[in-house]
Amino acid sequence: MIEGMTALYIFMLAAFTGYEIIGRVPAILHTPLMSGSNFVHGIVLVGAMVAMGHAETTLQLVIGFIGVALAAGNAVGGYVVTERMLEMFKSSKGSN
Repeated sequence: MIEGMTALYIFMLAAFTGYEIIGRVPAILHTPLMSGSNFVHGIVLVGAMVAMGHAETTLQLVIGFIGVALAAGNAVGGYVVTERMLEMFKSSKGSN
C-alpha cells in the first residue's frame, strides 16, 4: 500500500510541476517544446513496453497493452503536430 501511495504522490507532483512549467512557456517556444516532449513520449513508450514485458497476469497484460497503445499514439501524434506546426513557418514563395 505504501508503494502505491508513493507512486501516486510522485505522479501528482510531476503533473503539477509539468502544468506549472508548461503554463509559463511563451507562445514562440511551443514548437521547440513540442519537439522535446516527443522525446519524453518515446521514453514513456519504452517504459510501457518494459512494464508489459514484466506482466504476470492477464489484467496486467491488458493494462500494459493499453499503456503501450496510448503511449505510441501520443508519440506519433506529437510528431504529426510538430510537423504541422513547422509547416506554418515555411515560406510559400518557392512553391509556385
